[in-house]
Amino acid sequence: MSEKIPNPNTIHPIAGYDKEIYVKPTIKNPNIIVGDFTYIADSEFESHVTHHYDFIGDKLIIGKFCQIAAGVEFVMNGANHQMNAVSTFPFYTLEGWNMKPPAQSDLPYKGDTVIGNDVWIGQNATILPGVHIGDGAIIGANSVVGSNVEPYTVVVGNPAETIRYRFDEELTELLLKFKWWDKPIEEINELIPILTNSDLEFVKNKIRELTKKVV
Repeated sequence: MSEKIPNPNTIHPIAGYDKEIYVKPTIKNPNIIVGDFTYIADSEFESHVTHHYDFIGDKLIIGKFCQIAAGVEFVMNGANHQMNAVSTFPFYTLEGWNMKPPAQSDLPYKGDTVIGNDVWIGQNATILPGVHIGDGAIIGANSVVGSNVEPYTVVVGNPAETIRYRFDEELTELLLKFKWWDKPIEEINELIPILTNSDLEFVKNKIRELTKKVV
C-alpha cells in the first residue's frame, strides 16, 4: 500500500520518468482547461493543441483521469479555411495579399472541443474541431475523430466510427450517474477494486448499491 497521497498538481507522477506528465499543472493557455489526473505520454502538452488562436476564442476542455497517448493532436478551429467562396486560400494570413480577414460567420466554426472524464485516446489519434467525446470512451490509435462520440463507446478509423459499446445500457447509466472521478481521492482509492474488476456483474451490483446509498 502506497503511503503517498496522489497529487493532481504533480507534473511527473512517475519518479525519474519525464515522458508522462499530469497535464493540468503545466497549462499556460487560459483557453485550455484540463481536469485533475489527466495525463499525456509526453514531456509537455500544449504543442499537441494546434491552430489554437486567441482571436478565435475556442476552448479545449478535457475532464479528469483521461489517458492521452503519444502523438495525439487536438486540431482547433483556426485550422479551418473559408469554404463558402470560390477559393479556400487564406490570403489574409500571408504577406502582400489585399484581403481582410473573413467574418467569423464565413468560417466553418465548430465551437469548443470537449473531452469527458476517463477517456482513453490512443496513439497518434487526431481530434478535429468542435468534437465532443463522452465519459469513458476509447479512441483507437491513428483514428481521426470528426464527429461526437457517445459515452462508453469504442471508436476507431478514419473517419472514426463506433465499433462497439463497452458495457450494457444499465452499467453505462450507473457509471454516468455515479461519476467516480468527482469523488475525493480517499474514496477513489477505496473504489479501485471495483473500478478495475473485470466481473462486470459484480461491478454493476456494487455501483448500484453505492448509488442507492448516495441517493
